Amino acid sequence: MSISPLISPVAVTAYQCVSAGGDDLEALYASLIANRTRLKPLTLFDIPFDTLVGEVTSPLPEIRSSLKAYDCRNARLTLKALAQGNFRADVERAIASYGAARVGLILGTSTSGIYDSENAYTHLLQNGVMPGDFYFTKVQTAQATAEFLRLELGLKGPCYAISTACSSSAKALAAAQRLLATDCCDAVLVAGVDSLCRLTLRGFNSLQLTSSEACRPMDAQRQGINIGEGAALLLLEMPSEENAGRPRLLAVGESSDAHHMSAPHPDGVGAATAMAQALRLAGRDVSEVDYINLHATASSLNDLSEARAVVSLFPNPPPCSGVKGLLGHTLGAAGAVETIVSLLALERGFLPGTCGLQQPDPECLFPVVAAPNLEISPRLILSNAFGFGGNNASVLLEAA
Repeated sequence: MSISPLISPVAVTAYQCVSAGGDDLEALYASLIANRTRLKPLTLFDIPFDTLVGEVTSPLPEIRSSLKAYDCRNARLTLKALAQGNFRADVERAIASYGAARVGLILGTSTSGIYDSENAYTHLLQNGVMPGDFYFTKVQTAQATAEFLRLELGLKGPCYAISTACSSSAKALAAAQRLLATDCCDAVLVAGVDSLCRLTLRGFNSLQLTSSEACRPMDAQRQGINIGEGAALLLLEMPSEENAGRPRLLAVGESSDAHHMSAPHPDGVGAATAMAQALRLAGRDVSEVDYINLHATASSLNDLSEARAVVSLFPNPPPCSGVKGLLGHTLGAAGAVETIVSLLALERGFLPGTCGLQQPDPECLFPVVAAPNLEISPRLILSNAFGFGGNNASVLLEAA
């Protein structure tokens, strides 16, 4: 029985990504196919414990002088992603087609420019004064990098940030779809950006969640997570003849089970609700999903909770995998970064592997893809992003 969709699909007309997997889409695709971890020891700053991270080690561009007040690692990662391929040109085409006031911008982040704030407060402790060029509202606040990107591109449509931990940029995709569906915009630029900082590394370590080795999502011997960083950019527009060949964002399911501040519901109730909501909004059935990109952080509780959620919703689960053993957990950027991983899978016809997986957890009662599968071309993909506090989002994507 067919089900009528409750929200209109939108076209993903362009996307680009900078991460530990490389500086652009081609590098990311090559890393996914190679399936060898890009996690390495941290070089950006010192920490008093052993772990590996998904660090962007290539040079980051300078912020132009007129926007120097926004200068931080988050903004520079964003600017680097903007410069890759034809992405800036695609945004400029949208501005020319619709007008700057009809192009919106929503950014998802969890820590924004906290790394640079940490450096500024270190300067305060050492010198007694804050750096003269440090502007808290233009660096650390959640909307800071969104404002920078709006000014960099000359956008005049709605512009704001969403910060809901690790579901941030997946929820930004949901908000962008609503702006298009309600005719508030003709195009929306979605950004998911997070940079490494002491706060998150020390915080996750204090929760005993970090691993000293490369993480192993869904593995029976998984030991914890590795933090990463990245910038993912996606341009969404309403479907048209011009973009008929582009993949579609069908819906984003959202839920909040509010089970615990940091631990997921043990039975994955909120995760299952988010996946079911995405399918319901799109008018699709569980039997149509070809692949699930798992949130799969490699923490003991999170992976088990997600595994139970999948089994509770899917009588015959499709192939599943998680890429955090390759890229690290990019926190607020993860929803957008892994949506792009899923888009590559749709457009290039493969299933990503689960880097680091050696022995699947026997409680994960579904097929976990260990090595990339180049024989399967998925057409409908769910990509999960779950955050602290039981804040969950699941992105449903369809091939053109």
